[in-house]
Amino acid sequence: MPTVEGAKTIRIAAAGDIHCAPSNCGQIEQAFAGLQGEADLVLLAGDLTTHGRPEQAAVLVDACRGLAVPVFAVLGNHDWHADRGAEVIDVLVSGGVRLLEREWAVCDVAGVRVGVVGTKGFVGGFPDSELPDFGEPLLRQVYAETTAEVEALERGLEAVAGCQLRIVLMHYAPVSATLEGERQTIWPFLGSARLAEPILRHEPDLVLHGHAHAGTFEGSLGAVPVYNVAVPVMGRDFWIFELEGGTESPRAHPDIHVESEPAELPADIRARTRP
Repeated sequence: MPTVEGAKTIRIAAAGDIHCAPSNCGQIEQAFAGLQGEADLVLLAGDLTTHGRPEQAAVLVDACRGLAVPVFAVLGNHDWHADRGAEVIDVLVSGGVRLLEREWAVCDVAGVRVGVVGTKGFVGGFPDSELPDFGEPLLRQVYAETTAEVEALERGLEAVAGCQLRIVLMHYAPVSATLEGERQTIWPFLGSARLAEPILRHEPDLVLHGHAHAGTFEGSLGAVPVYNVAVPVMGRDFWIFELEGGTESPRAHPDIHVESEPAELPADIRARTRP
């Protein structure tokens, strides 16, 4: 697609499943310090903490404090485990992390309007193994929770439709292609095909998720690229995506430069990791 003269390259540093805790604070600080001068925007795809405790969220806040670029994040399942979600959210937001919970944000990055739609996502499965809206009230509540996530994606993508770059940030997977490598018996707990519906309708430029530690780095939904940026999948602290901003139309998708293939983790490490 043709681009506007002088179009900017936007560098997005992405990672999911960083699992912050006091025990790994040195590693986390080093990873974020390495982003200085390397990224224009940081996107974190959930499981920010190990067990959802506020002191673990504080490790992330401390690591982000020296960054001069915006940091957007969504929560993951681990961030709710200790049932202290409100405290975790308060620590993150008070510390400057822009948390997106069924929300969207628009920011100016090097003169380019970037729209980020963020939501955790939820379970439900994929064709041949999907949860129906039927049966016991508890099961229907699970279905309804995923419905709320889908509706949030729809609202957010409508809201950022005029942005030059449009990104969806989630924890759970919207497509099974990035789950390859995980046991198929647990795919229904790693994401939902229903999350793909608004993505296919609105065709954002990039979709990022985590959660599936033994999954696959790259997939797609139609023409939309989808990346599983869980740290165990990438084999590194962050992945830098370079997107060309300033396209003539939001529907003219920018080129995405991905430098190299993700590292293959040793088999014993892959076996130990859990989504």
